[in-house]
Amino acid sequence: MKYIPVIVILTLVLVIIIFIYLGFRKLRRKAREFSRAAFGTEDLSRGVEKMRMEMASTPKSVSAMTSLLLPKIVQDFPDFDYHEMKERADNVLVSYLRAVDAGNPGVLQEGSTELKQQLENQIAMSGHSGQREHYEQMKIHRTEINQYRKSEGRCIITFQSALEYFYYVTDETGRVTDGSREYKYQTKYNIDLIYIQDRNLVENQKEVAMGINCPNCGAPLTSLGAKICEYCGSPVVEFNIHAWSFSEVKEVKKM
Repeated sequence: MKYIPVIVILTLVLVIIIFIYLGFRKLRRKAREFSRAAFGTEDLSRGVEKMRMEMASTPKSVSAMTSLLLPKIVQDFPDFDYHEMKERADNVLVSYLRAVDAGNPGVLQEGSTELKQQLENQIAMSGHSGQREHYEQMKIHRTEINQYRKSEGRCIITFQSALEYFYYVTDETGRVTDGSREYKYQTKYNIDLIYIQDRNLVENQKEVAMGINCPNCGAPLTSLGAKICEYCGSPVVEFNIHAWSFSEVKEVKKM
């Protein structure tokens, strides 16, 4: 009789082990079914790896509004060269990120005072934290006009680019603390291009972009794409390409 409690305990332990085993088998079967349905393979780890590879190789879609907005821009600025501006936007984006990678603001090819200050701040913040951001093997998949806005004496065209690169952050010892050297990162950026429409409405004229003056009398040209000076009536040689300035580069984060 004295062995009965031991037998009962062993039986209970055995029952618990059986339940755990059956539960594990059921859970594993469910995991395989989920992995097969989601990733096309019963191996969950391979499925996750496959999904990660797909995410690393699939470009982001951009909000393309070029066909709708470009006619409005050309109506305001008849000599606006879309292809040249798009190429400039691509160059600004890539040179901005290369400047961050190098920790050297001088790598940025062009941009307003505001954009240069943004770049210097980003580099300084990384330096103060003892970290360094790396952008390698950058490739732009597509660039389109995303927005066209007119406010506070400014005209703003926003280009949106789908971009891929290897992104990772290292500390002072070179150890990777964020990102990956092995998987590419797919993302998109907005690049703002600004033109001063009316200087009288711009609080800080040194900020963001520059306006245009009449080559004859020196008066500011306040109307969009002006070809005639409203002060002296002289024809204005089209400036236009140099009046635009890139003022912001910003990654579009998922909400």
